[in-house]
Amino acid sequence: MLSENIKTIRKSRGLSQEELAVRLHVVRQTISKWETGLSVPDAELLIALSEILETPVSTLLGETVTEPEPDDRSVISEKLEAINLQLAQRKAAGRTALHWLFFSVCVLTAAVFAALMVFQSPYRQWNYADPETAVLATAFHALEWGFVRASPVIFAGAGLGWFLTRKKTA
Repeated sequence: MLSENIKTIRKSRGLSQEELAVRLHVVRQTISKWETGLSVPDAELLIALSEILETPVSTLLGETVTEPEPDDRSVISEKLEAINLQLAQRKAAGRTALHWLFFSVCVLTAAVFAALMVFQSPYRQWNYADPETAVLATAFHALEWGFVRASPVIFAGAGLGWFLTRKKTA
């Protein structure tokens, strides 16, 4: 039991037989004999061994020490790192999509406004004696009036959004 515990704890601490021997001021073969069960350390070396391995003497003499499983923290850390990378990529993709959406709204608003300027409200020359034409012309006028009133706010908002979602260079 002692031999297995020394070997397991030494390995879990990342020490070689040589490194442990140097710290205990013994030869490597002594550590090897302890780990194979051919000999046992005396009381002074057992206490020094427990201090170097940062393990109580009772643990060295007691139950079988099991080899530690892969560190749960490192596994969780790796998973969290992968998730954070995916989230960062999604955020960047979303920001880019939003950036181009704002740009498209700016361009579309400017294009519709320019089209309205070029065509200069053609429904004004329509024959309003026909009720269907009158209703259609009134609807066109309402849309044009609403767009002309709202377009500066839409354009400014989309322009500000486009500016704020741009990629910042370091």
